[in-house]
Amino acid sequence: MAQLGKASSKKGKPSYVGTIIGVAVVLFMFGLVGWFFLSLRKTGENFKESIQVQAYLNRDAGKKQIDSLTQYISNLPYANRVEYVTKEKAIQRWNKDNDSTWKQMLVNNPLPESVDFYVKADHVDKDSLNLLATNLQISYPGVIQSFNFPTEVVAKVSKFVKLGAIAFLIAAFILTIIVVFSIDNTIRLAMYSNRFLIKTMQMVGATRGFIAKPINKRAVINGLIAAAIAIFLVWGTILLVETNVEEFKILHDNAGLLILFLIIIILGVTISLYSTHRAVIKYLRMKLDDLY
Repeated sequence: MAQLGKASSKKGKPSYVGTIIGVAVVLFMFGLVGWFFLSLRKTGENFKESIQVQAYLNRDAGKKQIDSLTQYISNLPYANRVEYVTKEKAIQRWNKDNDSTWKQMLVNNPLPESVDFYVKADHVDKDSLNLLATNLQISYPGVIQSFNFPTEVVAKVSKFVKLGAIAFLIAAFILTIIVVFSIDNTIRLAMYSNRFLIKTMQMVGATRGFIAKPINKRAVINGLIAAAIAIFLVWGTILLVETNVEEFKILHDNAGLLILFLIIIILGVTISLYSTHRAVIKYLRMKLDDLY
C-alpha cells in the first residue's frame, strides 16, 4: 500500500520538462529570427556609414580657416573619420585608383584640397546632408567651394532602410503573435494533463488563490529556465557562425543582442504565467464531468 501511495503521488505531480523544452524551442526560433534582422539592420548601417562626404575647399582658403573647419566637423557628434586631404594626398589617391600619365602633361596640380569625412547612419539621408552642407557654407563663407556625396546612392539607401524598417516591424509583429500562440498552446496542453489534479485540490477545499499561487510561481520559473536555454542556444549559434564566417563578426551588435535577450526573457515569463494562470482558472470553473 505504501508503495502504491508513493507511485500515485509521483504520478500526480505535474511534469514540466516537456513544457520547458517546448517553450525554449519556440523562443530559440524567435531569437534566431531576431538575430537575423539585427544583422540585416547592421548591414544597412555599415553601408550607410561607408558613404564618404567631401567638402572641396577654395584655392585661396587660409590654413587657419581650414584647420578651424576640420576641427568643427570633427566635433560634430555624427561625423566619423574626418581627414584634411591636401593636394599631395589627393594626387596619391588619384594615382592609386587611376592612370597617372596625366601628370606628365600638366605643370600644376588640378586636384583641389578637401575635408573628407563619414557620417553616422542615422544622419545619412539627402535632406540631412544638404542641411549640413548649407550650415557649413554659412559658418565658413569662402572656405568651401562645393560638396560631393553620391546623392542617388544616399536616396536609394535611405529608401531601402525605411522600407526595411517597416518590413521588420510587420514581421516582428507577426512573429510575436506566432510565438505567443505557440507557447500558449504548449502550456495549455501541459496543463490539460494536470486538470484532474487541479480539480481534486479544489474539491478538498483549497481556495482558488491557494491552488493558483504555486502553479503561477512555477510558471515564472519555467519561463525563466526556457528563456535561459533559448538565449544560451542563440548565443552559441551566433558564436559558431561568427567563428566560421568572418563577415558576421563585423555585424555583431552587443546592444541589439541585449535587447533581444531581454525580449526573450519577458516573452518567456509573461506568456508562461498568463497561459498557466488562464488554464488553471478555466479548469477550476469547469464541472468535474466536463473534464473527461
